[in-house]
Amino acid sequence: MLFSWIFISCFLQIPTFVCSYTSTECLVRMNYRLNGKGNVVISGFFPAYAIYPLNRTIDWRMTKFNRDFMVEFKLRNYQCILAMMFAIEEINSNPLLLPNTTLGFVVQNVPEGQRYTLANLFGILSGPGYALPNYRCARESMSTAVLTGPSWAISEYIGTLLDLYKFPQLTFGPFDATLSEQRQFYSIYQVAPKDTYLVLGIVSLMLHFHWIWVGLFMIDDDKGAQTLSDLRSDLEKNGVCIAFVEMILVTRGSFLTTSWKNQVQILESTANVIIIYGDSDSLLSLIVNIKQKLFTWKVWVMNSQWDAAKFDNYFLLDVLHGSLIFSHHNEEIINFTDFIKTVNPSKYPEDIYLHVLWHSFFNCSFLREDCKIVDNCLPNASLEFLPGNIFDMAMSEESYNVYNAVYIVAHSLHEMMLNQVQFEALGGGKEKEFIPWQLNPFLKNIQLFNHTGDKVVMNWKRKSHEEYDILNFWNFPKGLKLNVKVGTFSPNAPEGQKLFLSDHMIQWATGLTEIPQSVCSVSCDPGFRKTHQEGNVACCFDCTPCPENEISNETDVDQCVTCPETHYPNTKKNDCLQKRVTFLAYDDPLGKTLGFISLGFTSLTVAVLWVFLKHRDTPIVKANNRTLSYTLLTTLTLCFLCPLLFIGRPSTVTCILQQNTFGLLFTVALSTVLAKTLTVLIAFRVTTPGRMRRWLLTSRAPNFIVPICTLLQVVLSGVWLATSPPFIDKDAHSEHGHIIIICNKGSAVAFYCMLGYLGSLALGSYLMAFLSRNLPDTFNEAKFLAFSMLVFCSVWVSFLPVYHSTKGKVMVAMEVLSILASSASLLVIIFAPKCYVILLRPERNSIHHIRDKKRNQRNITL
Repeated sequence: MLFSWIFISCFLQIPTFVCSYTSTECLVRMNYRLNGKGNVVISGFFPAYAIYPLNRTIDWRMTKFNRDFMVEFKLRNYQCILAMMFAIEEINSNPLLLPNTTLGFVVQNVPEGQRYTLANLFGILSGPGYALPNYRCARESMSTAVLTGPSWAISEYIGTLLDLYKFPQLTFGPFDATLSEQRQFYSIYQVAPKDTYLVLGIVSLMLHFHWIWVGLFMIDDDKGAQTLSDLRSDLEKNGVCIAFVEMILVTRGSFLTTSWKNQVQILESTANVIIIYGDSDSLLSLIVNIKQKLFTWKVWVMNSQWDAAKFDNYFLLDVLHGSLIFSHHNEEIINFTDFIKTVNPSKYPEDIYLHVLWHSFFNCSFLREDCKIVDNCLPNASLEFLPGNIFDMAMSEESYNVYNAVYIVAHSLHEMMLNQVQFEALGGGKEKEFIPWQLNPFLKNIQLFNHTGDKVVMNWKRKSHEEYDILNFWNFPKGLKLNVKVGTFSPNAPEGQKLFLSDHMIQWATGLTEIPQSVCSVSCDPGFRKTHQEGNVACCFDCTPCPENEISNETDVDQCVTCPETHYPNTKKNDCLQKRVTFLAYDDPLGKTLGFISLGFTSLTVAVLWVFLKHRDTPIVKANNRTLSYTLLTTLTLCFLCPLLFIGRPSTVTCILQQNTFGLLFTVALSTVLAKTLTVLIAFRVTTPGRMRRWLLTSRAPNFIVPICTLLQVVLSGVWLATSPPFIDKDAHSEHGHIIIICNKGSAVAFYCMLGYLGSLALGSYLMAFLSRNLPDTFNEAKFLAFSMLVFCSVWVSFLPVYHSTKGKVMVAMEVLSILASSASLLVIIFAPKCYVILLRPERNSIHHIRDKKRNQRNITL
């Protein structure tokens, strides 16, 4: 295996020879010309080889030939010559096409420079050996058409002369829509199909691999400018940004180029994908400029196959390995490969090119004077023995166009001859002389299907849009030079199926094992959004986390999406999770604690009430209106049960009962305290005896305060329920990840009016109790009433700011705690001292103890 690679490597340098006295000197000394006899001749101008000075800094055209030169074989273009010969042999063997007529050919090499090419061109018009404009000096058959290419530069300056004579010229290079539309040349016909959808194919390839940061190398001519405009528009439309654009300036007819102005920018660019548009010859400028610049780990996307032999002398490392090439899809021509296998110097002894190849590759003996081989050749030597990187047996895109061009000329001649036969019959049988420009009308309207079934049309307006083969250039180890088909692009396929790629077959640039990335900024992961960088293109951005309550579940999003109210973002902010429905439930620790406190104080209040009922006839119970004490204890029992309406899943009934029950019960409690304080004041502050004092004491007028105050609260609650009653509401913002079901008060004004009413009752009770705090009486509870009202007011004054600073379940819990705290203050402060006397000091709860206490106080006074 090692020896085989060594053998192949030896072949790599063969296409270019540094010469002294070798066979290649014949190509320098002789003007290469190949003739094939026929009644009608087709001429072809092909750059089959090129001659350069040994020192490439010297323009070889300005020096005399000497031993310090080198010859570059262009075997890819020589295959075009073989394709022309193959097509002519097929036509001549077909009795149905051009009967009684044989096609011949004249092939000449295109030298460097317009002067030498035009000198050879005069030989086509005037005859071999003559160069007289407007004269035909030779008797040989005149050429009916000229084939030129593959570079448009060659076709252009040849067409400049031929178009003066309306001489048919067929180009087999890439199609140039701009020149066809401008009608600069009347008699030039382009065989290659249009490249209308090449831009779409390149953009589809960029999107397939998510390459959104690319560089562009474009040939600096009208065609390159138009392609750049289309490519820039389609790339930007699909979100692909251009890192740099470099126009490759080429002097027509030579390889002399200008250097790049932005080399530093290009070398430092982070774009790993570079799109190149141009033909092989014109883009030699690119090769010269990137010589030894080490463009490694880059992916090159090209518009057509290149002559790979041109690259060997320019790169220290192979930077083109892994390139992707868009080539027009061509079906295989039957028997073409078999024809190439039979091509040898003995079959075509006049072809000096073959003799030089055989001497160079197969070590044949060579006669320098005749430029022909004699013997000692490798037996059965054939072009198929050459490695594929030197000569590819498969028909190239240019050769396919040459093959079609020959058939187009043949069919046009056939149609023209049939037309002439008809005119001769009408004109008495007089034969007319054939003039090449007469072929133009038939070339313009020709439509035919070649042997592969492909439709060939010369009218550029009716050309079909053919599909592309996507080729992968393999050149590792260096010199392999294989073009492997890895996909297709069909512009007429349904949307989403236009591009087909076998990604696993693609070999990337040297050193890359995975699909390369080409982005200006790293993709923003889900949970982030793109933030445009000031002064940069859209592909250059920063990644910013999504704001609160927003997510992004895709990469590279411009805007985050807000979660619905019923959902909340996860910690990574890449998904919305369903919120849990929650409320102040009994199984919640807070709800459970408040429930136990509520039931505990309820039980304690009931116990106090039972003690008072059991000792109802004792002086301490009778004092200060026993009925009001029973009313207050009963109300406090219900007040302690009131928080149970706030705990549990809210319903419409509980929402309506919560605030109204709370307001009604506390109105009764506070009005009862107010009645108690008024009773004390009436008993001890009314000093003037009379009917009014007696009526107030005997009629128990303070007891009417309770129903009157309660009635006012009932009216207020009725108005509240009639105008804007409480309802069930959802709080989706107070607690992360939860939807809290709460009772909306309906009318905040009504709620605060209720609190204001309760506050006025509490304040009135406090003032009355404060005034009667020092009245002399054994069981005077005015001091405890005043202190309880002070605590009550303190609780609800503290409640208001805390209530407004909390939300959700905590807000409900704060209201429950305020209800429990204020109720407990009334129970403990008012009834605890009395229970202490009743239960622990019963001797103080008697008439005798009261009398003895009063007698002792009187003696002390005396």
